[in-house]
Amino acid sequence: MTTVFITGGTGFLGRTLLHYLHDRTDWQLRVLTRTPERHQWLKELPRVETFVGDIRDAAAIIKAVEGCRYVVHAAAYFRFWGKQQQFEQTNVVGTKNVLDAAVLAGIEKFVHVSTVVVVGNPQTDDEIDETHPTCPVDAYQKTKLVAEQLALSYVTQHQLPVVVLRPGAFYGPYGHYAFNKMFFEDPLRGLRLGVEGGRYYTMPTYVEDMAQAIFLALEKGHIGNIYNIVSQYMTHREVHHIIADAAGISHFHIFAPAFVMVPFARVLTVLGRIFNFEPKYPLTLRSYIFNNWKVSNAKAKRELGFVPTPFEVGVQSTLDWYRSIGICKSR
Repeated sequence: MTTVFITGGTGFLGRTLLHYLHDRTDWQLRVLTRTPERHQWLKELPRVETFVGDIRDAAAIIKAVEGCRYVVHAAAYFRFWGKQQQFEQTNVVGTKNVLDAAVLAGIEKFVHVSTVVVVGNPQTDDEIDETHPTCPVDAYQKTKLVAEQLALSYVTQHQLPVVVLRPGAFYGPYGHYAFNKMFFEDPLRGLRLGVEGGRYYTMPTYVEDMAQAIFLALEKGHIGNIYNIVSQYMTHREVHHIIADAAGISHFHIFAPAFVMVPFARVLTVLGRIFNFEPKYPLTLRSYIFNNWKVSNAKAKRELGFVPTPFEVGVQSTLDWYRSIGICKSR
């Protein structure tokens, strides 16, 4: 029987991935979590085996990977705010632990989940493909690029069959941060703030599309290759309007110019450091918000057979979940 070890299995992506693989395969799935009691939904999946531990614990990882055929490394520390050491311990040290364990276990395919934001600040208004230069600008982006490069180095140094996926901005059911928060939750709660008339492009990745891409990468991904996994790209204004129409709320947004928002974020960032809290609009958001993320998914479509979900469909699924938890009113 095929056994797959999945890091980050109880996170936003991991939860969707476990259900996706459980429903479509007969694989045995393994996850690592520090607090299994907090994830009662795991009991709904009889072929999921839970290991108690932390990604920073090399011995725990070795035990969990032993006997597996595949590894999906989806765990990461993602925030717009935090100490460098927090990012390094999970994103770099944790990645090395999983890679080393995979080498020991003789894994047949290792899918490493990176992120397209390792690009940092796109240097073009054309589409961004996998060859675009990387120049990360914050702790998350920098440590994710180090982890990605480390994973690819294991192809030549240890003959580990690694495939790298670079998703865009995740959205979908069970998400409460980043894209979900800014484009769904805030407007649904009445906070309708945007920037620069909504003219910049963003790169939403429906979380189930990422699960699909991981499955395809395990089956078809070319060793040592990088694939951008975005469902589509569109302007902030287009995103706002599609979500508003589906939710039955007003299109109205206050669009602040960069010369207002950037100094405002700078002040919030200073206050956050002084009083030890994560600002709603930290300065690190600048890379994500004030850039045209026209990310191409052509390679993934061509080589993996990736089929993205239309944004309107993903939005409806996400809003259905928000309705189920009482954040979005039923129409």
